[in-house]
Amino acid sequence: MKIILVTPAAVGSRAGNRVTALRWARILRALGHRVDIVVEYSGQRCDVLVALHARRSFAAIERFHRAYPERPLILALTGTDLYSDIHTDSQAQQALEWATCFVLLQPHGIGELPEHLRCKARVIFQSVKAPKGVYKPKKSCFEVCVVGHLREVKDPFCTAKAVRLLPSDSRIKLVHVGKALSEDMAERAQREERENPRYRWLGELPRWRTLRLVSRSRLLVLSSVMEGGANAVSEALACGVPVLSTRISGSLGMLGEDYPGYFPVGDVQALEKLLRRVEGDRAFYQELQTRCEGVRGIVEPRQERASWRQLLDEVISG
Repeated sequence: MKIILVTPAAVGSRAGNRVTALRWARILRALGHRVDIVVEYSGQRCDVLVALHARRSFAAIERFHRAYPERPLILALTGTDLYSDIHTDSQAQQALEWATCFVLLQPHGIGELPEHLRCKARVIFQSVKAPKGVYKPKKSCFEVCVVGHLREVKDPFCTAKAVRLLPSDSRIKLVHVGKALSEDMAERAQREERENPRYRWLGELPRWRTLRLVSRSRLLVLSSVMEGGANAVSEALACGVPVLSTRISGSLGMLGEDYPGYFPVGDVQALEKLLRRVEGDRAFYQELQTRCEGVRGIVEPRQERASWRQLLDEVISG
């Protein structure tokens, strides 16, 4: 089939939407389909349209629906879709009605959908290939990483604030990977680096370097206010690295409701306590490792490929 995949993230971007679009395109091509990735859809013929983001891709969704109302329209719902836009934005709400089905990155988000549309939801976990080779943790410190662009929804300096509260004998060092999406964010990261001896900001890195950094880290922290299903968590699971996360729906759907490594959104003191416990309580650290290992299978590439095959078979036959 000819499939057009629409993403609001431009060519060359390392934003999560672009990373997801590129991976899905590889999967769909491996399944034998022809795939074009576009930022704007101009009405070209295709058998299936896959759109990431209900609101930001609305123009493409509307154009395709008007031109080919009987053809499958697969809508991938992001974190801002599920936890913001579909509750307040009329275009996002209309996109839900037009879509043949929705792709969610974890099952916990289904409850955010209008009840009459939940039957359209399909869950496809994001897969990650761990980097080849062995990446051992540094012996000189207890290295913790944060992976995510510097924007408000990520609460990007929550972990930096937490490590400032650690006792002087803590060996924790924090490495932050991610592009500053504003001058203010860049200046704040640079200031944090000058003032906080535990903090280092590396800016945006190629994905292969990011995965190697995650692999050698002892822990990954996700401090987001909302996520549809964080790429960073998928990367940590694939690399065998335990996670601390805000207690948000996107992480509950990946790590489980009773995962012991959650802290409340924005609660710097709670995160600092967890960091101290992870560093000093070996049994707790091993529990996090075991729990993450137990769900590692959700990020296996063969599972994502099988899920896409099943979904396309379903929408075409349906």
